[in-house]
Order: sequence, then C-alpha cells, then structure tokens
Amino acid sequence: MIVDSALYSGGHRVDLGCHPHEYDKMRAGIKNPGDFVWLGLYAPSEQELAEVAKAFELHPLAVEDAVNAHQRPKLERYGDSLFLVLKTLWYVDEDDQVETGEINLFVGHDFVITVRHGRGARLESARHAVEADPWKLSQGPSAAIYAVADRIVDGYLSVLGELQTDVDEVETSVFSTERTSDAERIYTLKRELAEVRRAVMPLREPIRGFATGAIPMVDPDIQPFFRDILDHLNQAADLADGLESLLSSAFEAHLAQISVQQNDDMRKISAGAALVVVPTFIAGVYGMNFRHMPELAWSLGYPMALLLMAASVTGLWVFFKRSGWL
Repeated sequence: MIVDSALYSGGHRVDLGCHPHEYDKMRAGIKNPGDFVWLGLYAPSEQELAEVAKAFELHPLAVEDAVNAHQRPKLERYGDSLFLVLKTLWYVDEDDQVETGEINLFVGHDFVITVRHGRGARLESARHAVEADPWKLSQGPSAAIYAVADRIVDGYLSVLGELQTDVDEVETSVFSTERTSDAERIYTLKRELAEVRRAVMPLREPIRGFATGAIPMVDPDIQPFFRDILDHLNQAADLADGLESLLSSAFEAHLAQISVQQNDDMRKISAGAALVVVPTFIAGVYGMNFRHMPELAWSLGYPMALLLMAASVTGLWVFFKRSGWL
C-alpha cells in the first residue's frame, strides 16, 4: 500500500491534486533541478511494486530484493540509480528481544521510493522533519536519504540504550550475594546483540560512501550531515562491541560464581557429614558389647558416651563455624 506520496519543489511540498498512483502526473510536475517525487510504500504486493518499477524504470534485481526483503544492509548502484537496504530495530523489553524490519530505498535523480517491511521505524517523522527544513529539501533526493538514514540510526542507539540497561541488570545480578540463574538471560542478550550488529556493521560502508563523496548522486552540501550519521553509527558499533564484551565477562563471572557456590556447598556437606560421623563412631565403639570391654559394667558409661558425643559435635561445629565451612 502507498503510505504517502508527494512532489517536492524548491524545498516545499507541492500539492498536485492527483491520485497517489498517478506516477506520470507526479513526475510531470518536476520542473527544476532538485525537484523530486518521494513515494512511500508499506509491505507492497509484487503487483504493486511491479507497477511502481515500470513507472520509475527500476532495475529488476533491486525490485526482486525489495519484494523478498530479508536482505543484509547494502548499497547497490544500477546505472544512474541507487538501491539502499537498511535494517530497522525496535526493542521489546518484556522479552529482552530485538525485533527487526527492513527499509529499501530506490533513489534516482528525480525520485525516492521507500519500501518498508515490518512494523518498526515508521517514516512519517523522518518525512516531517525534512519537510520542516526547506533548505535540505531543496538539495534533492539526498535530503530524503539523509532523513531516513538518520531516523533509523537514531533507532539503533535507542535500542542499544535499552540493551545497556539490561546488561547492567545482569551484572548486578551476577555479582549479588544471592544465588541467581543468569545464563539463559545472558545468552538471550548476546543473541539480540548479534541481531543489532547485523544491522549496524554492514551499513557503515554505504554511509561512509555518502559522507565522503564516493557516491556522486549525493549533493555535496548534504555530505556533512551524513558524516554526523556515520559518527552515530560508529558510536552504535562501539557500544555493541562493548556490551558484547561485558556479557562475555559476566558469563565467565557467572560460571566462576557457580563453581564457588558448589565448593561452598561441598564444604557444608562435608562439615555436616563430620558432625554425624564422629558421634556414630563413638556409638559404634560403645555398642560392640565385648565381655572384657572397659567401662562396660560402669554405671556412668552410658551418660559418658552421650557426653562425649555432644562434646565432639560441639567442638566440630565451633571449628567449622570459625573456618567458614558452616
């Protein structure tokens, strides 16, 4: 479905009074350099995208990628047009889960077509932000690329901020005095960080191309804004690497804590066994009933045996308590 479509001329949105599917009329409204059509699609069918491809002469390989989705972030050049793939991310805090979507951009000298898959990263805010800055809009399709990329990369930083909160919680739990089971949550967070890295890392090269002028279709006046996006993207990559390292360290610490707890349990079990074994030994000796056994006929032998058992247990308990075994 078409979410929004507009012609931008001289840095302003122009109302042509035509149907969103009348692509020829939209393009016919382009009069000056820098004018362009921005068409926004959400989860279009193959037939809908085929109509758009025919009207804007899109490359069939790029169209195939946009229909199938599930592409890695990349930038492809087909003649005088570009095809850019970006991953969108949003965070579901209840499940410690990062959800992903995808945005495909077809960019020509007089058009930008965005194809969005997934419910995250709605582009209305990006469109409104760039519409509020006529100077950027007057630079042509480069302004739309910047607005979309900036919106998505800011989303990466937001997701990583949520993940950092969860990693801090895991660290607190691992090093707490209470017994915890954090292995499953650590694994979940590492898996979600891997999802973030799959979105962030491949995108750095295309954005670097926009920022350095390696892509000739990008207006030179917009390049500094892409350098700002690249800086945010590098921050996201560094943060993802740092969180990955912290989770690995937390997992190692968790395993060490389990080992310490198991050793502590064995000490307590051993101490408890000693408290039982010693009086059992005494009872065993005094229960052998030999005819010529010392104290066998002694009237105080039974109380003495009980007293010896109590004294030995008390002595062992004090010793183990002072040594930290109990």
